[in-house]
Amino acid sequence: MLKLAVVLVLGLVCAAHAKTFGRCELARKLIELGLTSRNEVSDWVCLVEHESSYRTHVKGGPNWNGSYDWGLFQINDYYWCHVSTNAAHNDCGINCSNLLDNNIEDDARCAKIIYNRHGFNAWYGWINNCQGDTSSYISGCGI
Repeated sequence: MLKLAVVLVLGLVCAAHAKTFGRCELARKLIELGLTSRNEVSDWVCLVEHESSYRTHVKGGPNWNGSYDWGLFQINDYYWCHVSTNAAHNDCGINCSNLLDNNIEDDARCAKIIYNRHGFNAWYGWINNCQGDTSSYISGCGI
């Protein structure tokens, strides 16, 4: 019974630090943080919908190489962030667990580094779902 209580409390603590964005809220936040311009924000919103369903607390994987993808943008821990068991590159200079909270400033900084190197082609969510007209992702947002 004590173990169940501990698991429930830990779940509540984690949920308290996680957020699910609305698409318009996310679009405005990404522009505010300087990740993108109004011209490309619909691509980012589409990408996030298909990578994490707008949720900051998502951890995906394991991938074929044993790596995991973290947070809103599903940032890979082999290349971009650090976990104690897998720190091959850490090009964003961030602990992967920081990508799971509701503060997306560090997530956006890292996503911008990735985008500057590889464009949207770094994300399968974008490759498979967002090429072409993505304007519907910000329709009604007033952006």
